[in-house]
Amino acid sequence: MSIKIKVYNQKAEAAGEMELSAKVFGRKISEALIHQAVVTQMANERKVIAHTKDRGEVRGGGRKPWAQKGTGRARHGSSRSPIWIGGGVTFGPRNDRNFKMRINKKMKRNAILMVLSDKVANDNLAVLEKLEMAEFKTKIFKGIIENLENKKAIKSDGKKRSLLIMVDQGDEKLKNSARNLPGIELLNLDNINIVDILKHKTLVMTKAAILKTEERYK
Repeated sequence: MSIKIKVYNQKAEAAGEMELSAKVFGRKISEALIHQAVVTQMANERKVIAHTKDRGEVRGGGRKPWAQKGTGRARHGSSRSPIWIGGGVTFGPRNDRNFKMRINKKMKRNAILMVLSDKVANDNLAVLEKLEMAEFKTKIFKGIIENLENKKAIKSDGKKRSLLIMVDQGDEKLKNSARNLPGIELLNLDNINIVDILKHKTLVMTKAAILKTEERYK
């Protein structure tokens, strides 16, 4: 079984049709698996910033504040005690916390294929014959995207743009031409991940990226 989808060129002209493999782009959705894959990726990308010092790390407190007996005051051994102002923190956040999670490769792969299938099912996938830039020029790249949107080659609801463009290999001219445009992200197929696909409403893939995806995951 295959799925047919229209292919457009950079001028937003129809360039025929392409058959998508149902094994890759026609998967049955499992929200639980997708959720698990998203949570795992976000946990593994989490940076531990919050850090408090305990009584052994705060400055000072080497001398006993006052004599153990005879002052009429409570006994204290160090001003670094957590009950003192400026002392250490008890049970505070530490930068050695580990938020890492694991998911096996098969589950991760299936989750990615499910979100790709969801894009196809909801008509949020557009296929371009190719996407090339002769020079580093944001204005030209912006014109290409706007032309594709105006001619309905790329789905757009007129609101804030949310577009992920996926190419088969890295291209510096494309990367630098697209990086300053709001609402547009360019992704090399080698860096495909479930969070970026879900984060953007519309996915645009080149024909070469489609073929490489099917070869990799089928």
